Amino acid sequence: MNRLDAALRRVREQDRLALFPYLTAGYPDDLSCEELLMAAVESGADGLELGIPFSDPLADGVTLQRASYRALQRGATLGRALDLAHRLSARSDVPLVFMSYLNPLLAYGFERFTREAAAAGVNGLIVPDVPVEEAEPFQTACSAAGIHYIYMLAPTSTLARIRAVAERASGFVYCVALVGVTGARSTISGDLATFLGCVRQHVSLPLLVGFGVSRPEHVRTVREAGADAAVVASALVDQIDASPEGERIETVRRFVGSLAEAARGRTRA
Repeated sequence: MNRLDAALRRVREQDRLALFPYLTAGYPDDLSCEELLMAAVESGADGLELGIPFSDPLADGVTLQRASYRALQRGATLGRALDLAHRLSARSDVPLVFMSYLNPLLAYGFERFTREAAAAGVNGLIVPDVPVEEAEPFQTACSAAGIHYIYMLAPTSTLARIRAVAERASGFVYCVALVGVTGARSTISGDLATFLGCVRQHVSLPLLVGFGVSRPEHVRTVREAGADAAVVASALVDQIDASPEGERIETVRRFVGSLAEAARGRTRA
């Protein structure tokens, strides 16, 4: 059992939703990224999702595309993302999950990456551009290193695809809350509970919901729909972008704190 398993089990026993804020590694710069993520942990995050910057992030909307571009312009690399994970693991015991497109991992060397990621304290890996039918060698390498290879399902996933993921999944299953790319939204799909219910018929692992989760009321909706965890990504980046540099940490504390309260079923005054 790695830190991810332990955290999700603890949250389930507490009958609440786990909160996983997301930032692109190296955004807005290396030092600020680390401190902003630590502010999220101190404000109630149960885990962190770190995005590996990539020049062609096909699953990402404008906000996360901009974050990737900015990180790359400042010299972000996969190696520096691993260094960030190592520093975060030294400062906190919350689980870390990497999200990366396949090309940077292949360029780095996938087995080398899994070894170094495990040593840096990474507990899970999401690769959105690898279909389940082609994932076996990557999952095998992750499993050998003690890292969960995380599969994704969408509202458009067929029953056959859901069953295929159920047979292979470990850690949790990432359920995409909408049809489309990442990005803050004003509402969460009213069909989310139906989608999660369908997945639950075949998957016993925790279900994490992402894409479009942007506000405390969205977090409450995700909780009520039966999910185990929620990722908030673009909305967090939007909050940071809108804040003066000297106020960003307090902005993250306030925003993540309000999301954490919602994940616990409470409303912040």
